[in-house]
Amino acid sequence: MSAESTIGIIMNGASGRMGYRQHLVRSILAIRDQGGVELSDGRRVQVRPMLVGRSAEKLREIAQRHDIADYTTNLDEALADESFEVYADFLVTKARVPAITKAIAAGKAIYTEKPTAETFEDALQLARAAAEAGVKNGVVHDKLYLPGLRKLRRLIDAGFFGRILSVRGEFGYWVFEGDGIPAQRPSWNYRAEDGGGIVVDMFPHWNYVLENLFGRVESVYAHTATHIPTRYDERGQAYQATADDAAYGIFELAGGVVAEFNSSWDVRVNRDELLELQVDGTEGSAVVGLFGCKVQHRSATPRPTWNPDVPDGHDYLADWHEVPENEVFENGFKVQWEEFLRHVAEDAPNEYDFLSGARGVLLAEKGLESAREGRRIELPEVTV
Repeated sequence: MSAESTIGIIMNGASGRMGYRQHLVRSILAIRDQGGVELSDGRRVQVRPMLVGRSAEKLREIAQRHDIADYTTNLDEALADESFEVYADFLVTKARVPAITKAIAAGKAIYTEKPTAETFEDALQLARAAAEAGVKNGVVHDKLYLPGLRKLRRLIDAGFFGRILSVRGEFGYWVFEGDGIPAQRPSWNYRAEDGGGIVVDMFPHWNYVLENLFGRVESVYAHTATHIPTRYDERGQAYQATADDAAYGIFELAGGVVAEFNSSWDVRVNRDELLELQVDGTEGSAVVGLFGCKVQHRSATPRPTWNPDVPDGHDYLADWHEVPENEVFENGFKVQWEEFLRHVAEDAPNEYDFLSGARGVLLAEKGLESAREGRRIELPEVTV
């Protein structure tokens, strides 16, 4: 590779909500505008996106708006172009396996949103096919790059918690039904037949957060619900929700940590951020969100006494202290993109591959199985 080189990236689904905002604008175009990615030896690699989608008109408009030369509605044509060595997938989950399978056959390095497939069997097969073909692959693990969770990582590495006992997660917000006030999420999210459901959406996130910060998920006990059975689609037409819109899960982790996550699109927010985790350990605790991170050390922990007959005037929130902003955190999607591009360009480490993605799909699958059967389900270790 020369001192200045370019990696061509086929971006399939870049006109969608996440594909456009987080992956195209805030990641690839931001990398392009900063002059590319610097490698370990000082060389730089620039990016050249090609947009792929169903609507030529929409692709043309995005390409003109952002000075992008390449776009097409023909995925096979894009994959046949040897000047584009990376395939990036932001499609709905139902369409992901066939497209990625084609990209593997074309010998492309592959970067994809999660979940990587609708079933664990398909997700594992993608990991095996990529390994057999020798193609580099990565899966979005964006929550690990949030400022709040990166501060949490620092606390864990510093031994702040002592022995970690438990993790409690609250995620969600009120998604309007769509009658009157438009829904903030697409209607397919609430149709199981189209790959929707909060378990398949969020449990893969919780899996990589838990296994990378606290330990491998060894079992799951989950309860799911479709709290709002009727919603309204993008045309204002009523439809029956067939997918879960809330999930309540308990996860047992290697090493004895117990994690509990409530995930809901039917909850009104009474917390600092839409995602909040509380981590409790023998020496200290932390409450973290997307950006914030508050801590309470053992030495500064109050001694509450339960007495329901007397109002408690203690200000418990004042006992927590914000972790200072000691570094500037860039957009997490962009940071992971830069890491993956270094992996492609110079074989830099890449932990978050298709096998990691398959473990996330497995947790979602076993979570749904647990909810159907009303019992705790153990998770096997996943290997290629």
